[in-house]
Amino acid sequence: MSGDVLPEVSALAINVTVPEELRWTDTRRGEEFQLTTLNVRLLPDGRLAAKAYGRPTAGGRGTYVSFPLPDRPELAALVDQAAHRASAMWAAHRGLG
Repeated sequence: MSGDVLPEVSALAINVTVPEELRWTDTRRGEEFQLTTLNVRLLPDGRLAAKAYGRPTAGGRGTYVSFPLPDRPELAALVDQAAHRASAMWAAHRGLG
């Protein structure tokens, strides 16, 4: 690949485990879920977007359903810290293999 051709990156996303003390529950289609994971995406304009995922509190695998991130300062701080950590990890990558 030529040095003057920039590859088109269509998405940057990270998965973040929600610490137990920050987890919450939400209901979808009559089923309660405990939210344990965030998927954070870097949008083309530099802003972040996040969705939450989890497991049904009644047990079982359940379906892969996304939930909005509640407007809580401690969750916003988790997303911010995770984005900074991911940035440092990407910057320090050592290439393939």
